[in-house]
Amino acid sequence: MAGEPPDTLNEIGVLKRREIEARILMPVLEALGREFGKDKVLAVTRDVIVRVAREQGAQVAAAMGGNGLSDFARSMENWTKGGALEMDVLEQSDERFAFNVTRCRYAELYRSLGIAEVGGLLSCNRDFSMIEGFNPGIELTRTQTIMQGAPHCDFRFTIRKKPAAGSV
Repeated sequence: MAGEPPDTLNEIGVLKRREIEARILMPVLEALGREFGKDKVLAVTRDVIVRVAREQGAQVAAAMGGNGLSDFARSMENWTKGGALEMDVLEQSDERFAFNVTRCRYAELYRSLGIAEVGGLLSCNRDFSMIEGFNPGIELTRTQTIMQGAPHCDFRFTIRKKPAAGSV
């Protein structure tokens, strides 16, 4: 949000940040859901998280001093801090960054808090918007997540190809 000081909360690690957010946010969401309807409250929450993630993506790019895939790969330190994610990097170049997450302590966190059903909303939901804010020329493809019960998350980041001159 404009006029606010820079967001430095990732210094504690994103996993710890998500735990703090969930412990505060869930009682609020539950109370609002009882008052205004769960589906409506979750829809508004989803929209807010998408907007915030896009803004945070731009902030991460600024903090990294660039918004290329190599800059993004360096930024992963925030999400993996403290063993939060175990990853197998499959490819890393200026055009592609592909990895599988084989252990996700974010999913484990939400399950341990008894809120697995909203874990995707609070965490996985951010990924596409965050990369859009980081660099709208990077495309993320992901077909499965541990949060949804898959054995691994498959993250595939690629630089979007610019249309050739004169093509439609």
